Amino acid sequence: MPSRKTKAVTTQAISTSTQPEASLEPVSFFPFARYTSIVGVHTSLLAFSALLLPTTPVSLLSKGFPISSEYAEERPRRDVVELLTENPARTVAWMCAGAFILQSWWASWVNTWSWELRGQSGRKDGAPPDSAEVAKQKLERRDSGNQRVAALVKAAALTLAASALFHCMTVLFGAPLISQVFQTYVMSLLLATLTVLPPAYTLGPPSLGSDSPSLVSWFTWVRLFAELSPRNPIERALVFPAVGAVIGSWAGAIPIGLDWERPWQAWPLTPAFGAVGGYIVGSLVALLVSATYAFAQVDRDAQQAQAQAGKTKQS
Repeated sequence: MPSRKTKAVTTQAISTSTQPEASLEPVSFFPFARYTSIVGVHTSLLAFSALLLPTTPVSLLSKGFPISSEYAEERPRRDVVELLTENPARTVAWMCAGAFILQSWWASWVNTWSWELRGQSGRKDGAPPDSAEVAKQKLERRDSGNQRVAALVKAAALTLAASALFHCMTVLFGAPLISQVFQTYVMSLLLATLTVLPPAYTLGPPSLGSDSPSLVSWFTWVRLFAELSPRNPIERALVFPAVGAVIGSWAGAIPIGLDWERPWQAWPLTPAFGAVGGYIVGSLVALLVSATYAFAQVDRDAQQAQAQAGKTKQS
């Protein structure tokens, strides 16, 4: 009997001593420092591309302007607002080009983050990966690297389809039906690039098949963009900026109806810049919310570890 009692006490002590170490690991993988830096770079480049890319001499090639030092010296300097409002369609088109490059890079980083999250959740109790798991992850990353081009093509195709849908919705909300068709479409393309391209690249296009992966993909899209219920930092990084872009574009159309007769009120400048501004605000809100949840989880795990350590000392 004494030996059995001693063995039971020893087993209980070992289990209680290992339990606090497991609780110190966060539930989900959240790279706060890297996520913060990437969001800062991404939003800054998105703002600079929207404001400066349409005003660069390269963008003036679409108008047939000669680019030379003599012409630059003779050509009078104009304000940035004047350059942006001179041709609204050209301005928004160059905004689409810059947004496509930046959104592709952002979607690739979010996709890498999702792979890291899957590897983190696949390990039990925060244990380090063994050699077999490391080799499997390398093979999966190599295969995913080979499929990135195909994923980008599918995401671009879904973005073009979404731009047509956004165009119809914009017309239903009051955009010109017959006149300024190109202006309306480039604004719709910009909105689709901001909202659809990153989730289409990260999650894959929604499928209408009846198999289990297709149903999971379809219900994931419905849960994120119809119910607006993201469950982890990656989903918040995809949903919050998209919602912000749509709200910003809708709010940006309000100044067009005012009778100020300013050049920057030309269609579709204010909705386009409102979409970019709303996307940046949504990205910052997603960062703030995810960081709050992550720090709260770390604090909760630390409190549980201290309470378990106190019970162990008392026993």
